[in-house]
Amino acid sequence: MKWTLILSGLNTGEYNMNFDIELTSKCNPDLAYFRLYRWQPFCISLGANQKIEDIDSIKTDNDGIDIVKRPTGGRAILHAEELTYSAIIPLHNKLTPKEIYEKISRSLIRGLTTYNQIFSNLELENLQPNFPELLKQPTGVLCFGSTAKNEVKFNGKKIIGSAQRKLDKVILQHGSILCGTYHQKLIEYINSDKSNKELFAKELFEKTTEIETVTGTPINYYSLINSIIEGFKKEWQVEFESVIKGNSF
Repeated sequence: MKWTLILSGLNTGEYNMNFDIELTSKCNPDLAYFRLYRWQPFCISLGANQKIEDIDSIKTDNDGIDIVKRPTGGRAILHAEELTYSAIIPLHNKLTPKEIYEKISRSLIRGLTTYNQIFSNLELENLQPNFPELLKQPTGVLCFGSTAKNEVKFNGKKIIGSAQRKLDKVILQHGSILCGTYHQKLIEYINSDKSNKELFAKELFEKTTEIETVTGTPINYYSLINSIIEGFKKEWQVEFESVIKGNSF
């Protein structure tokens, strides 16, 4: 199978989600994609089945924050200080969707460990939450309020959030590698009362962490990108036959 690496840099939320969907239409049994990108302006993405009414769109407009729907499931994320990945992989007999999910997570662990050895004790979540029940809770609107099976944690806190969807015979998986703390400002844009917002803020603070928080140093995005690429190549034992570059990071 031939792999293409796409480094598309900073783009709008609509562009990023449309790009991932477009790649699924180009994917075939002999072609797969791995893409790294960021968001400009910052953007709140909602899961495919989430209501836009969960978000205060007047405040997002005033603050220059985009809102977009993801083709995958999950809940609200504020994409800001992060590196986002997507993998578009044809389904075949070798790997199931669950195995693909786990393998991608392990490649990201390799990448973060390459970036900084402090991440050598990253781990995968081994339990799957009851998402229908979680969605009934006040914090159910928050994607980073819980950790799904095989998502990546550091000292018990979620540092990478991922979502997957099967589209015909193709797997689309994308996710956020948290770099800075700006994602916690999502609370400011949730339509809810003050007491719930305080609960949301507590959940995000207690259940998530970020690369800059762990390392105590500013992100070097180019070093991080190269490390994630190397981790992916080693875990999947592949070389990228072509590289497509877009905007700068």
